[in-house]
Amino acid sequence: MKAVRFHDHGGPEVLGYEDVEQPVPGPGQVRVRVAATSFNPIDASVRAGGMRGPMPVALPHTPGRDVAGVVDALGDDVDGLTVGDAVVGFLPMTDDGASAEYVLIPAELVTSAPRSIPLPDAAALPLVGLTAWQALFDHGELAAGQRVLISGAGGAVGGYAVQLAKWAGAHVIATASPRGSERVRAHGADEVVDHTTTGVAAAVTEPVDVVLNLAPVDPEQLTAFAALVRPGGVVVNTTVWMPAPSDEERGVRGVNLFVRSDAEQLSRLVALVDSGELRVDVAQRVPLADLPAVHVRAGAGELPGKVVVLVPGA
Repeated sequence: MKAVRFHDHGGPEVLGYEDVEQPVPGPGQVRVRVAATSFNPIDASVRAGGMRGPMPVALPHTPGRDVAGVVDALGDDVDGLTVGDAVVGFLPMTDDGASAEYVLIPAELVTSAPRSIPLPDAAALPLVGLTAWQALFDHGELAAGQRVLISGAGGAVGGYAVQLAKWAGAHVIATASPRGSERVRAHGADEVVDHTTTGVAAAVTEPVDVVLNLAPVDPEQLTAFAALVRPGGVVVNTTVWMPAPSDEERGVRGVNLFVRSDAEQLSRLVALVDSGELRVDVAQRVPLADLPAVHVRAGAGELPGKVVVLVPGA
């Protein structure tokens, strides 16, 4: 089978489009014929070697945490799935990924794919959708009637976070660049702050219950987010190289989010997609052989949004 993988850590040039032996599912695993994966920034960090401490991978390594495809083979002790099922999943961070024609994944980590969108587009959902869900509901404990500030709402996670917060009945204040502002408004944000011209602290005139930071802001700005949160609220931060701020005197918690695979939560996201309450945005679709070029463009800050990587013959 064909796969993109790297044998050494480094720049995008270490990625190769290669012939690889087709994997065989073990107990509790399914083999998926991949329709598509997607690019996530974590893929570039792992490739470059920046995650060798928290997420060591065996070399050679195939990137791609998201998978959308069709179950092709079952290992022993797999129940509830059959060959031919269309599924989506979020692969374990240290396993080989889905930038390949076939991939193995623990059966408990997949769920039925959305029926209302093309199967390849479903690869744009798992990692970023679960990040938004876990940030808002597992850690932020967001509820109807509350106020949430989403910093960096113009990105892929931000798009889901805005939609999910509105679905939950919250008042959403979102920061975005001029390029992303229209998309953020379309997702339902009540207030949009242009962070290139306006200080967030000045724009937030009433305390919020939750701050979700998705942007690589400077440390001073990240620290300042705690002051915008009401007593007992929370700052959830996804830029984990900077710790989330807290304010113990006022009971403001700081949470650093490490997203985890969760098929039950993913199935809830799929249901929202199929009900029309959650929109899956795909900015670009590229063939698997062009994945190294996607890494180059990501490093130059030139990606237009969420990129889905199509596997030939799917």
